[in-house]
Amino acid sequence: MYHDVVPSGAEDASGFPGRDAALYKITPELFEAHLSAITTRARGDRSNPPAPPALPAPSAHPAHPDRPAVLLTFDDGGISAMTVAEMLERHRLTGFFFVTVNYLGAPGFLTPSNLRDLRRRGHVIGSHSCSHPLRMGHCPLSRVLEEWTRSRAAIADALGEEPVDASVPGGDFAPHVAKAAAAAGFTRLFTSEPVRGPQQAHGLILHGRFAIQRWTSARTAAALAAGSRAACARQAVAWTAKKIGKQLGGARYLDVRRLLLRHRNEVRWGDQR
Repeated sequence: MYHDVVPSGAEDASGFPGRDAALYKITPELFEAHLSAITTRARGDRSNPPAPPALPAPSAHPAHPDRPAVLLTFDDGGISAMTVAEMLERHRLTGFFFVTVNYLGAPGFLTPSNLRDLRRRGHVIGSHSCSHPLRMGHCPLSRVLEEWTRSRAAIADALGEEPVDASVPGGDFAPHVAKAAAAAGFTRLFTSEPVRGPQQAHGLILHGRFAIQRWTSARTAAALAAGSRAACARQAVAWTAKKIGKQLGGARYLDVRRLLLRHRNEVRWGDQR
């Protein structure tokens, strides 16, 4: 689970601004190192790997057994996705780009035209909600359903095809978030839970993900992509501790988060309106 790829010192140029969002933004140099490590390790694990195929046609989903068995996802919908796509294509990889539709066309974010270009090139476009609630799992069902339904319609309007993939903003998952996504028409939902392998639940397929942060090394990224038990377990322990902190903090979690990161309200998230 990636977010934006931006030069050091230019973290606010793509995606959401602020110190908290910057924790998940990495430099192009580090991202290139990640891609090289991921593809080298994945292809090195196979004997006589075939030549990398071309990117899939816009109407197809990337389900190619002769590619590294890893999905690289990019949340928020920052404009750096255009740079990311070029880097992925050099490695014959497909990106899953999840966009926060209320921000389409805003400074630092993708435009509908960008979405069409990415899709034409074979990448996957999905929803990251309308307004990016940080605690989506705590929003009422009606609100969650609205977020999924409206965002899916906006992406369909831009692409001329209905998206089937979505990712949960803020990492705050609950069963009703998945049920609402299924009701809105999505068939796959990506969470931030650090689990290996998809699960079928709540009317769709759930994919866990492993979060990449600005200090994540290429070696760690490759280990996570390869499904290393040790690397996955370390992230699971850290995620569980963070999840418990969110639960104990309750509604005050966002206030504590701002205090610890020492930043102002650069972004008014969807559950703070």
